[in-house]
Amino acid sequence: MFYPEEIVEEVRMKNDIVDVISGYVKLQKKGSSYFGLCPFHNEKSPSFSVSPGKQMYYCFGCGAGGNAITFLMEYENYSFPEALKVLADRAGVELPQEEMSREARAQADLRSSLLEINKGAANYFYYQLKSPQGRLGYEYLRNRQLSDDTIRRFGLGYANKTWDDLYRYLKNKGYGDQLLRETGLFVIEERGARDKFNNRVMFPIMDVNNRVIGFGGRVMGDGMPKYLNSPETRIFDKGRNLYGLNYARTSREKYMLICEGYMDVIAMHQAGFTNAVASLGTAFTVQHGALIRRYTDQVVLTYDSDGAGIKAALRAIPILKEAGVSARVLNMEPYKDPDEFIKNLGPEAFRERIEKAKNSFLFEIDVLKRDYDLEDPEQKTRFYNAAARKLLEFPEALERDNYIQAVAREHYINYQDLRQLVNSLGSRLGPLPQNKEERSVSSYRDRKKEKEDGPKRSQRLLLTWLIENPKLFEKIQGIITPADFGEELYRQVAQMVFDNYKKGDLNPGGILNYFINDEEEYRTVAGLFHAGLKESLSSEEQKKAFVEIVIKVKKNSLDEASRRATDIVELQEIIREQRALKTLNISMD
Repeated sequence: MFYPEEIVEEVRMKNDIVDVISGYVKLQKKGSSYFGLCPFHNEKSPSFSVSPGKQMYYCFGCGAGGNAITFLMEYENYSFPEALKVLADRAGVELPQEEMSREARAQADLRSSLLEINKGAANYFYYQLKSPQGRLGYEYLRNRQLSDDTIRRFGLGYANKTWDDLYRYLKNKGYGDQLLRETGLFVIEERGARDKFNNRVMFPIMDVNNRVIGFGGRVMGDGMPKYLNSPETRIFDKGRNLYGLNYARTSREKYMLICEGYMDVIAMHQAGFTNAVASLGTAFTVQHGALIRRYTDQVVLTYDSDGAGIKAALRAIPILKEAGVSARVLNMEPYKDPDEFIKNLGPEAFRERIEKAKNSFLFEIDVLKRDYDLEDPEQKTRFYNAAARKLLEFPEALERDNYIQAVAREHYINYQDLRQLVNSLGSRLGPLPQNKEERSVSSYRDRKKEKEDGPKRSQRLLLTWLIENPKLFEKIQGIITPADFGEELYRQVAQMVFDNYKKGDLNPGGILNYFINDEEEYRTVAGLFHAGLKESLSSEEQKKAFVEIVIKVKKNSLDEASRRATDIVELQEIIREQRALKTLNISMD
């Protein structure tokens, strides 16, 4: 859906950003801004700033930034039209219904058609399960002790053994090959078409709005692969959806259970654990962590108790931690998975295990310990060092000491000895990133920060100062123009800022709207207006700093111009300006 610029701006202006974000984040006023804990990454000290003057938010910790519209897009995983509609309804603004470009309308129609076909396919699979040809699938589900109510609730079905059963059914409904190819349900070639799923029990995958967006299929017999999932389509992204979330999000429990597969989720829901979800045939992702964080800040990992399940838990723990979600790990031994555990010991025993689920950090130490033979003094010492090194992950002394006590208690290590070892390592190494991935990210960030040169920072600071205090435009008149901003994106934004000033309407929140379709540019522009300033230019130090920034921006601009100059007259003029810059006097009074 395409909306005119003036409509977008009306919706944004009629929704005060502090009011909008206060519905999601607890904010406290500090000076002219409001601060709270960032909802987009895990932090203990508030670095998430909301500016009523700019009508923008920005996190100085993770760099997330934007206006009220993009906050809803990021937090609720809404598309731009969805976020705009929510805010329009909130402000009582009526959105036009027919302002849609041909391309946008085609995309909307395609999504609607794909959802319609998936719904029809789910109904067809369910019908087949209850028919004579679906007996094999139905008996499999009943043997797994699923009730008819559960089968109906999850819309389980069966894909027949015939190779083009569903294809012929949908063709008879009037759907063409080009559209059917987009569903991911078929392989369509010159020589013919065939169903992607056959002889499989089918699991419809639903989004949080209970719309069928894809399918999973479990083969009957010895065929491979055992489980087959829909490929990613215009409506299905494995990394951004969780199986069972459409039901789990309404659970009254304060935590969610994360497991590996469809049957585990269904078995747990049938046993009363309606807060269970699973990733869709893919590893747990950062997007999964952010998705869960919308509904809870606590999870219990119930992955299989085999080696693969342990590895999956170890991968998920740091992702959840980064998302601000506390994780515990459930011990299912002697059984492999939740379904098997519940069938043998029952729901009450499973709930008892949940209550005893292990703190995720202590679980990581347990797994770490398995790599060492503690009967060997040398390996025992190496384990202590590895545990101490891992304890350095906690930057805060009090929290770190709590975990030192817990590790010492669980592994029969003298507390004072372990504490001394941790402190000794810390003085030599400093706090370390949690894992290789984090070290890589940390190293990348350090390199990026080092690479970022002074001119860029000067330009960011200058733009932020101008937005904070429009009177400063008078001080730089005749000295700085948008052309003095060297980076193309910076120059584009500077032009908008200068133009807004001339119109008497400095509107950083509105400027952001121009970059909403490019995530990287959007984040960069949001950062341009939040360069880490103090509250005002009231102090002499701040005034001096502003003058220095103006001179730096102009000097860099002239230096760049001199390197590009090809005409002697042009070069002489640049040299004249460079000399004049040395005696430039900007009065701040």
